[in-house]
Amino acid sequence: MLGAASALAALLFLGNSFAATSSETDLLNRATITAKHLKQDPAFGTARTQLANAKGILIVPSLVKGGFIFGAEGGSGVLSVKNGGNWSAPAFYTLSSASFGLQIGLEKTEVVMLIMSDRALDQIKSGDFKVGAGLGLTLVTLSSGAAVATGDVVLWSSGAGAYGGLTLNGSAIKPREDWNRSYYGRPITVKEILDNRVPNPQTIPLQQELASL
Repeated sequence: MLGAASALAALLFLGNSFAATSSETDLLNRATITAKHLKQDPAFGTARTQLANAKGILIVPSLVKGGFIFGAEGGSGVLSVKNGGNWSAPAFYTLSSASFGLQIGLEKTEVVMLIMSDRALDQIKSGDFKVGAGLGLTLVTLSSGAAVATGDVVLWSSGAGAYGGLTLNGSAIKPREDWNRSYYGRPITVKEILDNRVPNPQTIPLQQELASL
C-alpha cells in the first residue's frame, strides 16, 4: 500500500510539474522535429561526421525576424551536450539580436549550431557567448553542396535559398533560467541539467533523435 501511495504521489507531482511547462514542452517537440529535418537536407549530410565529433548542439526551431521582444529578433532553443557518447538532457536557451541578417523575403528559419570546441561550449554554458564579440571564435555556415565546414561553431539553417543568407553577428546566446526552473521543477543550473542530474522522460525523444543523426 505504501509503495502504491508513493507511486501515485510521484505521478501527481510529475503531472502538476508538466502541466506548468506547456511552452517548454512545445519547444522540445519542435526541436525534435528540427532534428528530423536535418536528416532530409542534403547539405547536412556533409556535417554528420562533424556532429559525431561535436561537443554540443544548440537547436532553435523558429528564429523570427522582427517582433520578438520590444522590436528585437530571436527565438528560444535547447542546448544538449555529449556525455560519454550520449546526448544530455536539454537546457533552455534564447538567441536574440537587434537585427538578424536573413535573406530578403525570409522571415523565419530553423537554426542548428554544432558546437565544435570546448571554449565555445564553455562560453555558451556560462551565458557569455556573443557572436562576433572578439572572443576569438570562428562561426561558419554550412552551405548546400559545400565541403565540410570547419570552425568553433558550424551553423545550419533551413529553407530553400537560405544557405549563406543568415548572419548572426552581435547575437547573444543566454540560458532561459525561468524555463529551466519551470521545466525541471526547481532552481537548477545549466551544468546540472547537462550533467543529467534531473532527468525528465519528456526529453528522451529529442535525445534519441540526436543519437540517430
